Amino acid sequence: MNATKTPDDIAREQVIAVADRLFYARGIQAVPMDELRTEAGVSLKRMYSLFPSKETLIAAVLKGRNATWTEGIQDWAARVDAPREKLLTMFDFLADWFAKDDFRGCAFINSFGELGATAPTVAEAARGHKASFQKYVADLVDRAGAPATLAPQLALLAEGAQTTAAISGLPDAATSARAAAATLIDAALGKPTD
Repeated sequence: MNATKTPDDIAREQVIAVADRLFYARGIQAVPMDELRTEAGVSLKRMYSLFPSKETLIAAVLKGRNATWTEGIQDWAARVDAPREKLLTMFDFLADWFAKDDFRGCAFINSFGELGATAPTVAEAARGHKASFQKYVADLVDRAGAPATLAPQLALLAEGAQTTAAISGLPDAATSARAAAATLIDAALGKPTD
């Protein structure tokens, strides 16, 4: 049963959406709370009643990013039936994401790099997201009947592609990572490579 959203729910979603957009575009430390308040159209007092600190707001943004990532990567995998192809769809998902005009790298890597040493909540969110992704890849590897050692290799390829695409500004890192992943998958499954 869907409950009607309260004014606080609506304001919370507004603040999170604005914070997500601004943090991702410019970095967390470059965006002051006053700017967030103005952009979201809520009073500073109300914003702090919804999010007692900037760190709690960052955690909410990262929670939303995790949900978006998980849904996106699973949607791409649902497009194919073959286990080998499901493994490769993560790189297709990345290629699509890297080609977007607003792509600025992985929000978790960016947040961790910016605040991980001083904000335990941010570090925990980043670690949790990466662990969740690694588990997802491990589950796909298991379903494909490949050795468990393949999962961290594929996850590292995906992580490296994200960082490379963000720094270079070129989306072809996903294509290169996909080709390397196909070689690894075929070797793990004992299939001859082309």
